[in-house]
Amino acid sequence: MSDDTTTPPAETAAPEPRDLLVETFHTLETDEGPLSYTARTGRVVLREEEYKDDVFEGWTPRAELAVTAYTLDLPEGADRTERPITFVFNGGPGSSSVWLHLGVLGPRVVDDGEVGDPTPPPYGLLDNPHTPLRATDLVFIDPMSTGHSRAVKGGKAKDYLGFGKDVEQIAELIRLWCTREDRWMSPKFVCGESYGTTRAVGVAEHLLSRFGMQLNGLVLISSVLDFGNQTFHAARADDAYQCYLPTYAAIAHFHGKHPGRTLQEVLAEAETLASGTYRWALGRGSRLTEEERADLLARLSSVTGLSEDYLDRCDLRPEHWRFCTELLRDQGLTVGRIDGRVTGVLHSGIAEGMDADPSIDALLGPYAAAIHHYLRSELRSELDLPYAVFSDALGQWSYKEFEGRPVSVTDKLERVMRANPHLRVRIEYGYYDLATPYAAAEDTVAHLRLTEQARDRLEHVYFETGHMPYLGAATRRDEAEGITDFVRRASGR
Repeated sequence: MSDDTTTPPAETAAPEPRDLLVETFHTLETDEGPLSYTARTGRVVLREEEYKDDVFEGWTPRAELAVTAYTLDLPEGADRTERPITFVFNGGPGSSSVWLHLGVLGPRVVDDGEVGDPTPPPYGLLDNPHTPLRATDLVFIDPMSTGHSRAVKGGKAKDYLGFGKDVEQIAELIRLWCTREDRWMSPKFVCGESYGTTRAVGVAEHLLSRFGMQLNGLVLISSVLDFGNQTFHAARADDAYQCYLPTYAAIAHFHGKHPGRTLQEVLAEAETLASGTYRWALGRGSRLTEEERADLLARLSSVTGLSEDYLDRCDLRPEHWRFCTELLRDQGLTVGRIDGRVTGVLHSGIAEGMDADPSIDALLGPYAAAIHHYLRSELRSELDLPYAVFSDALGQWSYKEFEGRPVSVTDKLERVMRANPHLRVRIEYGYYDLATPYAAAEDTVAHLRLTEQARDRLEHVYFETGHMPYLGAATRRDEAEGITDFVRRASGR
């Protein structure tokens, strides 16, 4: 009989998560001369104060957020704090920052061709001599569950999948980065696209109220600051139909429904109709006479390119996903929601809606291939887990802070603009964008409670593009140059 009294070894505690950033050095040729810069990519650990029965337990690791940062190499003795820094993310919720990173702002961009003439696989990367890195250091952030961002072992990603916690995590990363890199005294900017504009305004307000951090500027690309005028599913959704009408007209014009007319002529007619007769008629409901309805059907059909019969059957209210399917149905095509210039094959001639957005289908392959290659091969990332271009965060996203009312951050934008009389805001609109239609964004901004002096700090920029102004070499250049100029002006550089 064995008499083994050996004590088993104690279980080894798992190592605490740590930052993992890899550094590489590069030079980019631009019209302003060679640009030497340092790139860092990897993950940063975020911690939260832990309390138990009101007793402080320490700073507990909660999340590992993926970042890729670019800093200009400065001469010895130069003051880094004089250099602006811009924090960048996309939206979704559930989208990584790959789009702004490799689409327009980074020193390298994806070679995805032109709208209507996409580059075939296996794609490629190009130098971006127009990158705003000429004017500002850049930090691209992938929110929780996107890119390479994950919860720590034993943690729950779901805890961060909601408006409030999402804002907190991004603001904390910005605070942490500015503290460790000594950038509190630098001109600071936040740039977001789509839901990233909702996030950007929330982050700006949180940085102010929680840490006292003031920004020099916000860049809001394809913005949605108030979901109330973009929601078709409310009991009374007439605001959405009115705000989408000019975008329907723009897309109809692009696809040849307004021969002999300019885009601006068509937009002017649609905007006048939307804010006048169309708004009045929808408000009338069943009180609209047969003659009034017939007149409006004819005008709507002329503007949108949809048949009077279809508009009559949808009670004068074409929903945007169905518009994508209906506009070119006679050709067996659907148009893109993200970019209405893009077409795809309709999966069924009697389909009520398209089965997938052809504009996303055209982009996902080039960007996914480019980011996986770029991070590993050019920036030497040590992370080999899948890079989540999109995650399923949208299906889990919490808006508990807005229970019983539409999601809106307009009050937060008003707050930061009142508190900081130097904050400037650049707002970009795309005419062919059915995800965040330009008229809805204009309407939101027009209703901000701001003084005339504050409104002078808003600048509006329009592109003949969709949701992503950087699709196409010419608008990519114009957008990058515009953001570069904005940063220089807003930072006094």
